[in-house]
Amino acid sequence: MCGIVGYIGPSEAAPLLLEGLRRLEYRGYDSAGISVCSNGAIDTRKMPGKIADLTQAIGGDLPRGTTGIAHTRWATHGAPNQINAHPHHDCSGDFAVAHNGIIENAGVLRRKLEELGHTLQSETDTEVLAHLIEEAYDDNLEEAVAAALRQVDGTYGIAVVSTRDPEKLVAARNGSPLLLGIGEGNTYFVASDAAAVIEHTRDVVYLDDGDLAVVTRDGFRTVDLRGVPLTKEVSRVSWDLGTIERGGFPHYMLKEIFEQPDSVRDTMRGRLLAEEGSARLGGLSSCLPWQEIEHYNRIVLTACGTSWHAALIGEYMLEEFARIPVETEYASEFRYRDPVLDDRSLVIAISQSGETADTLAAIREARDKGARVASIVNVVGSTIARESDCGVYIHAGPEIGVASTKAFTSQVVALALVTLYLTTGAEETRDEARKVVKALSRLPDQIAQILERNDELRAMAGLYHLNRNFLYLGRGYNFPVALEGALKLKEISYIHAEGYPAAEMKHGPIALIDENMPVVVIAPRGRVYQKILSNIEEVKARGGRVIAITTDGNGELDRLADHIVTVPTTHEMLQPVLTVIPLQLLAYHIAVLRGCNVDQPRNLAKSVTVE
Repeated sequence: MCGIVGYIGPSEAAPLLLEGLRRLEYRGYDSAGISVCSNGAIDTRKMPGKIADLTQAIGGDLPRGTTGIAHTRWATHGAPNQINAHPHHDCSGDFAVAHNGIIENAGVLRRKLEELGHTLQSETDTEVLAHLIEEAYDDNLEEAVAAALRQVDGTYGIAVVSTRDPEKLVAARNGSPLLLGIGEGNTYFVASDAAAVIEHTRDVVYLDDGDLAVVTRDGFRTVDLRGVPLTKEVSRVSWDLGTIERGGFPHYMLKEIFEQPDSVRDTMRGRLLAEEGSARLGGLSSCLPWQEIEHYNRIVLTACGTSWHAALIGEYMLEEFARIPVETEYASEFRYRDPVLDDRSLVIAISQSGETADTLAAIREARDKGARVASIVNVVGSTIARESDCGVYIHAGPEIGVASTKAFTSQVVALALVTLYLTTGAEETRDEARKVVKALSRLPDQIAQILERNDELRAMAGLYHLNRNFLYLGRGYNFPVALEGALKLKEISYIHAEGYPAAEMKHGPIALIDENMPVVVIAPRGRVYQKILSNIEEVKARGGRVIAITTDGNGELDRLADHIVTVPTTHEMLQPVLTVIPLQLLAYHIAVLRGCNVDQPRNLAKSVTVE
């Protein structure tokens, strides 16, 4: 979850490192630091707080040198203070390490190092790496790094520099994402993701688990931890710098909410087959031909957080159309409970970043048990994408805001496409499938219509931003929307919010309802509309205040709801793509009114690459 950037080249390193950190700050913002090889020493500047605080503290007194590493932290071991901030040094100060991940045997290694005479300053697991490298060093930096890592249990993405070999930068990866950026004019970068290097190069090399990269001004080479050479391909990043700038919006989150007409359109681009009532998914056809879907007797969708909510919607879609039993599993639980899988199981992993640690572990568990693994991810070249048998990219573009918005709607659309693809040969659903394709094509314009109501939702937020609790209710396809709406609110505004199936309200949550409890009810016209209407009556009977999300032209709720937001009507399985938009905007405006840092909510980071 932390962000790492390293640089070696002809230019001064410090300005490039600070710029790279700023673009990685969504990965962690508890503390930050840089280390530059400078005149025979390592000049390290680090402090708790945001990268802006570090930049201000350094001022014009930048470390001088052309090789360095930097880190922005999401704290795991040790409080976010100056001592625990990265990079970390060894006893001599000759080695500096920036690390993303968790060293699980850090306690054992710390005691071993202390017995050997090392003095460790911080509470972090990372510092042991610097001392292990110092202990192993025998006139070869990469061999010392490899020797240190062979003693480590856990996950890491690391970047290392040393005064003993100042013209070299060593990076290694196991479970935490890391890439090399290949620039012009003997310029090279190391980074946790492409956002840190995109201003300077689009040519990147994605490191795999077990890779160690040695980078100099003359080029790079990759080996495994035993020194065996590896061959790596250079990939081209498709997006540009403008994609990750705010573009006049006050926050990335609002920008990404307003990008959803385009992101949803891009997810569908070139994939809809109107006449067939199907979808063209080249990423699946190679290993998962729709003609062979009957081979599978079970589909498991696995994900975390917002992606898990999208998976729940996908479960409803697939069971309704494919008529195959589907289960939705939290990846964090799935990986530990010895799931029953075999070669007739299809596991579909969903992850925006493609680096989510629990989801990655889940697909590895599935493959070990013989299951076919597909994935739905956003980031091209990500680990989950590379380790899946096949998959679908959602093409939503970079998502910088920590609270996911456009990735969620694109994931739901991608799941609809997968559903259409897997049911291509089903004559009994062909007419309905054509209706879904037609409805999909209308979604971008319908989302744009909802976004025109932004001012109305901002005004509504002004009435509720001081409330301390919210309840979200939905049924059928919109039950996961209730979960997602509640998650958005709690993530960025720190208001306690819970999502429930509407009928479950009577099994406990109804005890909480009074005049101080806003209840957000997702109630579009559809098969379960009359049922949820009864739930609204029950809330009103107990003095609750109702915010209803319903479909255009439904005046029946005027007498019941305190506030009504309407969305266009679409096919029932796609309604979540529309009903979630007002909930994203409501959460955003409430958080802004409460003075919260919307893009960097406390204790959260964008990509959860540690357990």
